[in-house]
Amino acid sequence: MRWVWMLALGVVLDPAIAGAEPSASCDAPPNLDDGWNVATPAQDTRLVQALDPSLICAIAPRLEALKDADPHGVVVIGHGALVYEAYFTGEDRRWPEQHWGEPLTPTPHDARTKHDLQSITKSVVALLAGIALDRGSLKSVDTPVLSLFPEYADLRTPDKDRITVRDLLTMTTGLRWPWKPYLSMARQMDAAPDPYRFVLEQPLVSAPGKDWRYNNGSVEVLSAVLQKATARPLDQFAKETLLDPLGIEDWEWGKMANGDPGASWGLRLRPRDLAKIGQLVLNKGTWQGQRIVPSAWIDEMIAPRIVRQAGAYGYLWWLGKQTIDDREVEVIDGSGWGGQNLYVVPSLDLVVVVTAGVYRFDGQGPQELASDTALDMVLHAAIDHLPHE
Repeated sequence: MRWVWMLALGVVLDPAIAGAEPSASCDAPPNLDDGWNVATPAQDTRLVQALDPSLICAIAPRLEALKDADPHGVVVIGHGALVYEAYFTGEDRRWPEQHWGEPLTPTPHDARTKHDLQSITKSVVALLAGIALDRGSLKSVDTPVLSLFPEYADLRTPDKDRITVRDLLTMTTGLRWPWKPYLSMARQMDAAPDPYRFVLEQPLVSAPGKDWRYNNGSVEVLSAVLQKATARPLDQFAKETLLDPLGIEDWEWGKMANGDPGASWGLRLRPRDLAKIGQLVLNKGTWQGQRIVPSAWIDEMIAPRIVRQAGAYGYLWWLGKQTIDDREVEVIDGSGWGGQNLYVVPSLDLVVVVTAGVYRFDGQGPQELASDTALDMVLHAAIDHLPHE
């Protein structure tokens, strides 16, 4: 989970790293016949600027040199081609744990290793909402939520009846969701016999649609809405409409205690496959010429809905800007606890995936160190090759 969007990366490129020569590890990534064209950073894949190999190839050495970054994987997609990937051994965990706070296990990662996405799962669910709308299964984002749940008639009040699907997508339901103890509410919800009732029975602390409050509960209720609308479990709907069309075959989706997929945290993908989600957003809803998500929904999903000093939030996606060499670059971000990030950079035709293992139970620590560093290096690698204005 990313509580504060980066105003500045705070990462200073080591001149020795920045000027390093490409290493042997910077050959083109292996072709795993998984739908990606592969190339080296120096190759122009669309007859446009290449990525500076000296920076791209220095990502792994730089991350390995950073204390506390705990990187697990980096994938870089430039102009539609897989141009770089690196993997690391690091302490990893799976949510939910049998015993909260159990010791982390050193885990080797490679191109075939699935990784918890944590809250990037929320961003995937936003795409599923757009697909359901396009198919007519979900009628409108302005539908009152409780009108879809006759089994919760006892929870209805005039104020709660104003909560809409749009409020779920923007986390502005107004329902109580304490942040401390860290992740306590999420754990209670996941363990509840009826997690959706658990969320909807919380008292209102502000008017629906007014105040933004990051929480897992909104997305779990959105999942219940989608499951009702599509008449199938969320993971099955995702398989049929999103994962299969993207050629994503190796995936898992963790379950809550009631057996339903954890919509706010549960998806596990290979970093290469997570990058396909990013490329889908970058391509305004298409993958290899196939329309999967309406382009209008992509635009609506990544439009700033909540604007805060630290950045903006769309429909379950973070929106920010970076300044690199006096150039301002917009970045779309799916972000998850522990240092998981899916970056989409439309103006530079880039997708960057970083996975890590900085799982701090107070929500603090250098969770974004690996992601911030890798993104900074990729942005410099792209911008340094742009013609000067």
